[in-house]
Formats: sequence, structure tokens, C-alpha cells
Amino acid sequence: MAFVLASGCAQQDWIDRTLVTVDVTGVWEGKSTVTGGGVGVLDVVFILQQQGAKVTGQVKFPMAPASVPRVSTEGYQIEGKVSGDTFTLHEMSGPTLHDEFKVNGDEMTGNWARLTTQTATLRRRQ
Repeated sequence: MAFVLASGCAQQDWIDRTLVTVDVTGVWEGKSTVTGGGVGVLDVVFILQQQGAKVTGQVKFPMAPASVPRVSTEGYQIEGKVSGDTFTLHEMSGPTLHDEFKVNGDEMTGNWARLTTQTATLRRRQ
């Protein structure tokens, strides 16, 4: 009996981790704030395409000042996934970029680390 109950709980956890409840497809715009000092606030744009749980796209910093090292206005190719209401992504090449965002309708908020630790809030462009 205990085995049956334990296996039922494990099954539910697996479903919760793989369930896709949000769609992040679209253009998301917002601000990214460096939490460890440095450049302060940067505009950030995510351009995302989602198929099932898999997400691909770009992260851009359209108004990044030339004085900010290794931040390209051209953007970075990313890939990621959606699990429940959590969107995680990583950069496909270059310095490692790791992000985790909570998605609530047309807004996502989260933390990321590339060369510095940052927080960001983005809204989906309508």
C-alpha cells in the first residue's frame, strides 16, 4: 500500500515539472537592473518562439552604451524551456547566460547572471 501511495506522489511531481501552462511566444520588453553595481539599468528585449515546452529566440540590449563591456546591441541567441509558469533560458554561445523567470500573463520577472547578477521585469508587446 505504501509503495502505491509513494509512486502516486512521484508521478504527480513529474507531471508538475513537465506541465506547460504558459506561452512565452512574442516580443517582451523591459528593464534589467544590475544588482552588484556597475552599469545600473539597461533596456532588454526578448524575442521568443515556443513550441511545446521548447523556446528559442534572442535577447537584445537595444540601447546599451558602448562603455558596457561584452553587451551587444545585436543580441544573443538563446534556447530554453517552460515548465509550469517558469521560463528558463541559456545563451547558445559566448559567455554563459542563465535566466529563470516567473511568467504571469503578459509579464515576466526574474533573475539572471551573465557577467553580473541582474533582475528584470518584462512585459509582452501587444
